[in-house]
Amino acid sequence: MSLLTARGVKLSFGSTPALRGADLVVGAGEIVAIMGPSGSGKSTLLHCLAGILVPDEGEITFDGRRIDALGETGRSALRRDTFGFVFQFGQLVPELTAEENVALPLLLSGVRRARAIQRAREWFPRVGLDGLGDRRSGELSGGQAQRVALARGLVAEPRVLFADEPTGSLDSLAGEQVMNLMVEAARERGTTVVVVTHEARVAAYADREVIVRDGLVHDMAGTAAP
Repeated sequence: MSLLTARGVKLSFGSTPALRGADLVVGAGEIVAIMGPSGSGKSTLLHCLAGILVPDEGEITFDGRRIDALGETGRSALRRDTFGFVFQFGQLVPELTAEENVALPLLLSGVRRARAIQRAREWFPRVGLDGLGDRRSGELSGGQAQRVALARGLVAEPRVLFADEPTGSLDSLAGEQVMNLMVEAARERGTTVVVVTHEARVAAYADREVIVRDGLVHDMAGTAAP
């Protein structure tokens, strides 16, 4: 059953086309890896699927509703309440502690601070960071910071988790830890995951792999997706 779709998505930055009619269907609970070389349009496609960018042409549909037709307020609410995000460098807020960073999506959704912090703390044993909740990002290793970012992406129990090169700044061991945790947490909750990567070892964790090449989505056989 499809949950998230892109149909004929085109987007240019100035005179440079990034997507040239991309099509993708993501099923509920599916983990999909979007692969491709640098500059192929894979991150642009993720940003369109997540409502961060609005395509010039085509449709983005989530759970039967066109999100490309929503205004910024509607798309912001969707990103805040329904989607979770993990980016390459974690993008933790340096002024906040680790547990405050994890609690941030809940606080932005109106959850009371005490309850938000309590729910955030529950994640630290799950991601192997028990006892590190009061540390700031500068006091964490790269792998630890990315696991905090993963907990932040999942704490609000999103229906879709978008991960853009989540292991790109990590060594192999730390990257494997993050991917194992991401897949395990997603499977437990039935979370749909869309992960952008250029690494085959990361894509191997997915149920399905697609390739973005020259702004189009291809299946692993090399043909354009229907």
